[in-house]
Amino acid sequence: MLVTPLLLALLRVLTGDLPTGPGAVTTAALLVLTCAVTLALTPARLPIAGTPAAVHAAALRRRAYRTAYLPPRDPAAPGRPRPRAPGRRPAAAV
Repeated sequence: MLVTPLLLALLRVLTGDLPTGPGAVTTAALLVLTCAVTLALTPARLPIAGTPAAVHAAALRRRAYRTAYLPPRDPAAPGRPRPRAPGRRPAAAV
């Protein structure tokens, strides 16, 4: 088995001495088990940007969420309707 010597070499690099004895095989087995569990629980998919149309639609959606209604700054600008003038007497007086 090629994995055990490689793991023992890795342990030697990490700890500074070569672990020998019954504990070395157990440590190597636990290291393999830890790596296997980590790989099993970690999603293997990388996030994909998507098609250009989907990216564009998402960008427009984000911009629409950020955009607030801004009232016109100049109500008397050319092409804008004039506001209604109040009547002769208030509506509550009728």
